[in-house]
Amino acid sequence: MKMGKYYIGVDLGGTNIAIGLTDENYNIIKKSSVPTLAERGADAIAHDMAELAKKVCEDAGISISDVEGAGIAAPGTVNPESGVIEYANNIRFRDFPMAKRFSEESGIPEDKVALGNDANLAALGEYVAGTAKGSKSAVMITLGTGVGGGVIIDGKVLTGYAFGGAELGHMSIVYNGKKCSCGRRGCFEAYCSATALVKLTKEKFIYERDTLMHQMCDGDVNKVGGKTAFAAMKRGDEVGREVVDEFISYLACGIANLINIFQPEMLLIGGGICNEGENLMAPLREKLNGEIYGSMKTKVAIAMLGNDAGIVGAAAAVATK
Repeated sequence: MKMGKYYIGVDLGGTNIAIGLTDENYNIIKKSSVPTLAERGADAIAHDMAELAKKVCEDAGISISDVEGAGIAAPGTVNPESGVIEYANNIRFRDFPMAKRFSEESGIPEDKVALGNDANLAALGEYVAGTAKGSKSAVMITLGTGVGGGVIIDGKVLTGYAFGGAELGHMSIVYNGKKCSCGRRGCFEAYCSATALVKLTKEKFIYERDTLMHQMCDGDVNKVGGKTAFAAMKRGDEVGREVVDEFISYLACGIANLINIFQPEMLLIGGGICNEGENLMAPLREKLNGEIYGSMKTKVAIAMLGNDAGIVGAAAAVATK
């Protein structure tokens, strides 16, 4: 294999550990994944991360000692200066020195291990090698089980004073509105996550019997998913259209807040909902034109790296450390 600069990007999730080897242009050369099995504890997870990193390098025909460094994208409150995951609920991390433990297990020097929040590093990935490549500033939101996000200003990840900033899903867009999993009410996440879209669709499904969605789901509310309302709308169903319109209206409100605060060059949207393409983006842009303070200068677009964004962003974090 031709030698050059190589980086390891680790995307640590509650379900899977995904690791990729990238070149200096953040092209993924090899990647692999294993189940996280979070109940085993942090030390076992760090060991598996290191072993998988070694395997990915071996599969690419190099030694782990040949890489410039490794970046780790982790959920929760992460301190990139100390290399400690301070708190991650889904994988039960509490003040765990991940950079140090990964270094010990992998043989990569600790000063060549970078650690960052997964949503922040996914945004960084899009900034260096995705839709936002070439821009000066970008905000990214991901619409999944929750609403995550990251803010990149002049190539730097905005982390906040105590590294817990840019929790974009937990700004309130409806005062005293729906309860969010974080304990607040009216959060962006409570209205605009994929989970929220499914809940909204189910509410309409139950109370609006005269809708194509009933035929599509055989009258079973448990068959309602994130695609149901959009699919019904495309077939001319009025209730499906109402669901989509309400969802996009809330989405426009939250995105307008972010644009009004940061006015980034680009605002990216990620998550499975983006597969709807212009059925999502065209009405969203139209609604944003009425919500933005002043004229609309930010380009709103769909993120392109998908599940690889965390790997790429983690590699970029160590490359720019």
